[in-house]
Amino acid sequence: MGPGAHGSTSMASKQTALSTYLDRLAPPVGLLLLILSIAIGAGTGLAAVLFIKLIYAIQHLGYEALPNLLPWLGNFVYLIVPVIGGLLVGPLILFAQEAKGHGVPEVMQALIIRGGRIRARVAAAKIVASALCIGTGGSAGREGPIVQVGSALGSSIGQVLRLSDDRIRNLVGCGAAAGIAATFNAPIAGVVFAIEVLMGNLQVRSFGNVVIAAVSSSIVSRFFLGARPAFSIPVHSLVSPVSLIFYLILGLLSALVGIMFIRMLNRAELIFDNWDFPQLYKPAVGAALLGITGMIFMYLPGSSGIFMPYMYGSGFHFIEQVLLENVPFWILFLLIFLKPLATSFTLGSGNSGGVFAPSLFIGAMLGGCFGIILERFFPEISGGAGAYALVGMAALFGATARAPLTAMLIVFEMSNDYLMILPLMVAGITATYFAQWLHPESIYTLKLAKRGIRFFEGRDMDIMQGVKVEEVMRTRLTTIHKDKSVSELMALFQETNLLGFPVVAEGNRLWGIITLQDVHRAQSLEGFNPREMKVADLAIEGPISVFPDEPIFVAIQKMSPRDLARLPVVSRDGSMRLIGSISRSDILRAYDVGIVRKQRGQLEEQEITLRSSTETGFIEIAVTEDNACCGDQVKDLPLPEHITLVSIKRGTKMIIPRGRHYIEAGDILTLFGQLDEMDQLKDSCQ
Repeated sequence: MGPGAHGSTSMASKQTALSTYLDRLAPPVGLLLLILSIAIGAGTGLAAVLFIKLIYAIQHLGYEALPNLLPWLGNFVYLIVPVIGGLLVGPLILFAQEAKGHGVPEVMQALIIRGGRIRARVAAAKIVASALCIGTGGSAGREGPIVQVGSALGSSIGQVLRLSDDRIRNLVGCGAAAGIAATFNAPIAGVVFAIEVLMGNLQVRSFGNVVIAAVSSSIVSRFFLGARPAFSIPVHSLVSPVSLIFYLILGLLSALVGIMFIRMLNRAELIFDNWDFPQLYKPAVGAALLGITGMIFMYLPGSSGIFMPYMYGSGFHFIEQVLLENVPFWILFLLIFLKPLATSFTLGSGNSGGVFAPSLFIGAMLGGCFGIILERFFPEISGGAGAYALVGMAALFGATARAPLTAMLIVFEMSNDYLMILPLMVAGITATYFAQWLHPESIYTLKLAKRGIRFFEGRDMDIMQGVKVEEVMRTRLTTIHKDKSVSELMALFQETNLLGFPVVAEGNRLWGIITLQDVHRAQSLEGFNPREMKVADLAIEGPISVFPDEPIFVAIQKMSPRDLARLPVVSRDGSMRLIGSISRSDILRAYDVGIVRKQRGQLEEQEITLRSSTETGFIEIAVTEDNACCGDQVKDLPLPEHITLVSIKRGTKMIIPRGRHYIEAGDILTLFGQLDEMDQLKDSCQ
């Protein structure tokens, strides 16, 4: 193969004027990310404003203009309008599958598996599909779509500028924070949501960019939509410290109801996903079930004259009425079950929208019910029902999303009620940990778990199950015998600049572990004599260790409780012979190995299907020094239009090709494409 162009199908081979100019300009990284954060925040804010106004326009068209035009429809309008919305959403979901459902799991998956890369088309499809769904009455929130839109915007900018995976992930987090900030007018909660739910851990270098994006998004949304809090309600206060017990009980109840919501939504998704029915029409079927529920609700006492059934849409206007204590007990109690059912019909069938707002809605209903009961029996110490509805919102979202800090801050920012911060903390933490104990997966991670992705602190834990300790451990170790003197140990510390060593006995058997901190601790004791004292006098005997055939995830579990930096690796034959060590940096390397291996497995599964085609297929070409392509970059390979380079096998390593990678002698190239062109290519390369 000689020099040439790789083809239009490879993203890595596309030269953009913007990225080329950026390479020539070479601005400081901090300044570049700051500018991009502002741009992503402002763009997401504008998208949020457009999205919210589009929802209101569709609601007005469906539930005001249509009934006025066709008054004979009566309550059937609450069935017809959602079905029309479902029929319109179906084609959009086929156009971009990521627009299906509540969006946040797709962003999490992109962060874990694809280095934060999200297709640009997702943003447009998500806005239109979600606006149609929510505007026509779908029981879903508007925050999930905007999080996905903001994340897609950040990802697209990062890809156009050809930034590294870490920086693309950072920009995705900026877009997510901007989405929450714009949707709820809650910039602080937006930042915490991006870190607590999506990014999994706090990195100082990325924190500032996320804050800037949330601020710029909030400024844009406030300019167009106003700066008032989401709910205009009276300020509540803690009537009695004893009432904190009531809020703790509310947290326990919220955990139970939150798990009910998670399981109902999951069951609906399973039913619709396993149903042998065209995906194009599934959203309409879910909308029809929602419509039947809404029609029945409209025949209940006290429901005449309302704009649309309370469980339709995001429900923020009705939540405000609950917080103002203007809703009877029986409606609140009924909606604790009807809202999860309506949301399950909507999102389980493939409609587009978020679960953040439904969680807040259900929590407000539960808290309002609980508060009314307490007002009846403990009026002196309980406080108003509105306060419990407010706290219930945070508690139930904490139970479903396992994000207690986000839950507390978003309710605080939406209500501007700081006096309720103690009840928010008590109920939110209680609900989160009780729900975690009863149901390990959150409403976001459950969807990923069904795809074989175990999300924890921003990483896929299932990937860690597929890599063994022996694959990444270090075998060249510096050790010290337990009978050596402490003075020899101190000399070894000075020579190596290491902070600790495995302590061995005869036969290289692991005996213990010694650290510089142990020596410093002994120096403060009276009678310390490094020449006479032995290493065994200071070392910790019987340290935690791992076996070479155990998965990396086991090593992580053993390191976490005491925050250990490394673990010794011993043979499994019972001799405790020291054969290596594994550190945190080795674990990070193992994660990259696992990602490549998982992608290779997915590729092999697809290959089985693709090989059945008589027109397309795979070939493998072994590169030698005589090949014209040896030494070329991937982006310069002269591949025909219908042939793609799938992978490069280099020794025991499997490389996912990028435009910057070089072809070396000994590489085995796997290519896929049309067989007629493949034969010509193979002949020309031999």
